[in-house]
Amino acid sequence: MPTVRFSHFASENPDVIAVVEASGREWSRGELARSVKRLSHTLRKLGSVPGDALATMAPNCAEYMIAYLAATEMGMYFVPINWHLAPAEIEYILKDCKPRALVAHERFQTSITSILSGMDAPPPIRLSIGTIAGFIGLAELEDVGDAANPMPIDGRMLAYTSATTGRPKGVLLPLQDAGRILDKIIGQRIAAGLGVDDNVHLCASMLYHGAPLETVAIALHMGHSVVLIETATPEGILRLIEQYRVTTAYIPPNMFKRLLSLSASTRARYSTATLVRVIHAGAPCPVEVKRQMIEWWGPIILELYGAVEGSGTIVNSHDWLKHPGTVGTPVPGSIVKILGEDGEELPAGAVGTIYLTRYTGDRFEYLHDPEKTRSAYRGELFTVGDVGYLNEQGFLFLCDRKIDMINVAGMKIYSAEIENVLNLHPQVEDCAVVGVPDEVTGEAVLALVQVAAGSPQDDGLIADLSRFLRRHLSPLKMPRSFELVSSLPREVTGKLRKRQLRADYLSRHALS
Repeated sequence: MPTVRFSHFASENPDVIAVVEASGREWSRGELARSVKRLSHTLRKLGSVPGDALATMAPNCAEYMIAYLAATEMGMYFVPINWHLAPAEIEYILKDCKPRALVAHERFQTSITSILSGMDAPPPIRLSIGTIAGFIGLAELEDVGDAANPMPIDGRMLAYTSATTGRPKGVLLPLQDAGRILDKIIGQRIAAGLGVDDNVHLCASMLYHGAPLETVAIALHMGHSVVLIETATPEGILRLIEQYRVTTAYIPPNMFKRLLSLSASTRARYSTATLVRVIHAGAPCPVEVKRQMIEWWGPIILELYGAVEGSGTIVNSHDWLKHPGTVGTPVPGSIVKILGEDGEELPAGAVGTIYLTRYTGDRFEYLHDPEKTRSAYRGELFTVGDVGYLNEQGFLFLCDRKIDMINVAGMKIYSAEIENVLNLHPQVEDCAVVGVPDEVTGEAVLALVQVAAGSPQDDGLIADLSRFLRRHLSPLKMPRSFELVSSLPREVTGKLRKRQLRADYLSRHALS
């Protein structure tokens, strides 16, 4: 395979656009590469060495990728921090990964300075995007000339789990295979027909999540231009696709429903003809929503299933239409198995815990938590707690996460099954189903519903939702109660924060 690295493309064609920010500012490859070199030089000068960590807390911007590229070229771990987390959660991550360096955006000056002031050992190297008191501004770094020859990639991302079920955990990967694994990932993209140096990638999600960050990093390494969105809106996505002639995109599945809600005239106003590949991952996509997106954009939608710990399956539009609702078959190099409670492999159609291997061939460990690491593995296989089954043709179907299953009088109920049906109702904008305490049955099913704009929010709607569900679900799966809400807490990937929903419910009812 020829040299495929961002630094190579920056050296060969420095004037080509590398990144377009949400503001519209365009960064050339040469400009981005020079900024990477300045940051790398500064980090080395201040004592950073391979194996150290660099944490970044910033919105989607070119500097985010400058920090990522500098860290990984130096053999450091890059730690993306979700700035939506509570200050205590951010402080926990910083204390857990002990970064040598921190890059923070001036937008978060108040919160980050408050967090650092309470730490016994804050990061010794502090750099800012914009101006933060006591930080070195990235724009002020020493100029060290044009970008050097293509650099190896010896570092990796050290991402933290989303903390929807407890404390976030750092997913630590070995550094010694970083370059080989990057080559393997790029090689698979090329084998799938994705060209080098001839695409424009749109990222409609936040870079602090692993999957969108990886798609942007791989796009840059393959010589693609990248368009970043900070606050994604349905019409805004369509406008950017047409304006920049976008060919590939990462779009979270909860955005699909919002795109489909646009009027026919608005949709017709923009061309999406340049798109050849749209990736979604991170959360389930309702079957009918995905079917309608394929009808609109064509069979170009690719779904990935996995977690921070590793990707496991992939499915293109053609196979998905044959097996609606599937998340696909194993990525080449990966193994997917369904295991029972005793670790036995279950036959096709049987529901059990999903176990898989990383298609890159390496193993992760949870930082500072050997017991959690041990419990995640059975031999070479690991699980993140998802439940599902394989059909006769080997396609994987998700049922739920173990922690999200609801136990009603001893019967396991999959919350995702109820959510999939509720999402079909025309007056449902979004929904979440959780288990709440019940004195008789142990748990009861609660449906929280975000109503579409202009719909009534009264007992009549709840009665209609109940009638709708009864046509699709058995009586045992019916929600005991409904609550109409103005919004639901989701990660930008679309994942529901169900732990927060349960805690909020208990808090409300403890006060009543």
